[in-house]
Amino acid sequence: MAINAVRMADGWFSPLSKKDRTCRLIEKVMAERSTEERIRAITELGTSGDYSAIGSLIACCRDHNPEIRHSAIEGLQNLRSGHAVGVLIELLRSKNELPETRQRAAAALAAIRSYGAVQELRIRFADMEEDSALRFFIGRELDRVHIPVSASIRSVSS
Repeated sequence: MAINAVRMADGWFSPLSKKDRTCRLIEKVMAERSTEERIRAITELGTSGDYSAIGSLIACCRDHNPEIRHSAIEGLQNLRSGHAVGVLIELLRSKNELPETRQRAAAALAAIRSYGAVQELRIRFADMEEDSALRFFIGRELDRVHIPVSASIRSVSS
């Protein structure tokens, strides 16, 4: 039985070591005090393709630091897992959240494209009491990923 090796930016790793690398990155994300190091680890988790990182990225979406939240949202957007929809909807709905964070959550939901994600985007888009810049952004994101806004919702927002 042969082990396939994959060339990565910082060395040779067998597919078996991917899990170990993810575990080390998760530990770094949770234990590191430096924002820069945490962001670097979160970015690696988000681009790893390893779905075992989703729980840690979801936890980082609740971090007090907006830079950490933004990196975690981007990671979840890259992994495109339906498991992240709940926390992304929370961020999108939160009127206390930074506008940039809400937009990043909308972009991630559009990328995930699950039924729940799309429905929430359509609801936010149709909500006339929602921030107009966010509604515009959501409309662009839905167009970008070729998701039509239903006719009934489109007529409400026109």
